[in-house]
Amino acid sequence: MNESIVRALSGIVYIALLISATLFSGLTFTLLFGVFLFTAVSEFCRLVSLNKVLPFIIAATGYILFAVFISDNKVYNLMLTVAALCVGCTLLYRLFNPARHTKVDFLAKIVLLSGYIIIPFLLLIRMPFSTGAYNRWLLIGIFILIWTNDTFAYIVGKALGRTKLLERISPKKTVEGFVGGMVFAVAAGFTVSLFPEFGQSSLLWICTALIVVVFGTLGDLVESKFKRDAGVKDSGAIMPGHGGILDRLDSIIFAIPFLFLFYQIIHYVS
Repeated sequence: MNESIVRALSGIVYIALLISATLFSGLTFTLLFGVFLFTAVSEFCRLVSLNKVLPFIIAATGYILFAVFISDNKVYNLMLTVAALCVGCTLLYRLFNPARHTKVDFLAKIVLLSGYIIIPFLLLIRMPFSTGAYNRWLLIGIFILIWTNDTFAYIVGKALGRTKLLERISPKKTVEGFVGGMVFAVAAGFTVSLFPEFGQSSLLWICTALIVVVFGTLGDLVESKFKRDAGVKDSGAIMPGHGGILDRLDSIIFAIPFLFLFYQIIHYVS
């Protein structure tokens, strides 16, 4: 079968599964992203050559404590967010610092796994429950923004891209593509706000779009660096034509701690 057709069909199945599980109920959403969590942990262990036993134990413990027994505990939310932000900032330092880094030891890999993969997934699962009742439309809106940014960053970058964004990590990404993706994501945020189901102001959705674009793009670059260091093209092969779960969710898992903190601040001051 033609590779483009395989890629398109795989993408349709992924999007349909994600939207269906998110819309159906909080339980199906939590279960699906639990599967995504353990798949992402497996893929990350492959990228950094880490035995999977302890990572799976940590992921299972975190999932049971913070996903199955979901509660709007501000202290736990703050602890998880700060931990993820610290690891995220460390990864950004490593991304933009071209100097050669020392070899990452076992403990450092566990810290990276926890702050880069496990905690962001837990925050993602907690986010639609953070104000009490399950808010399925918040997640749907965020994913619409991500998909809009990815799609138009590719289209604009391919048509107009001249200036490389970070060539040593991702040669195909351009500044023009980044700006194009941002413009269309902001437009999508404004459009989403016009539908009462999404229940937020235009300004809030536009701010969400900006956070998603900036930190989502950085997340894509961070994962590209992990793959480049590992000498592989894709994080996995679970999605034909697309790669692994990390290849599909690298943007959201890096952006979610920043987005989660933003919404916590908004809820606190409102």
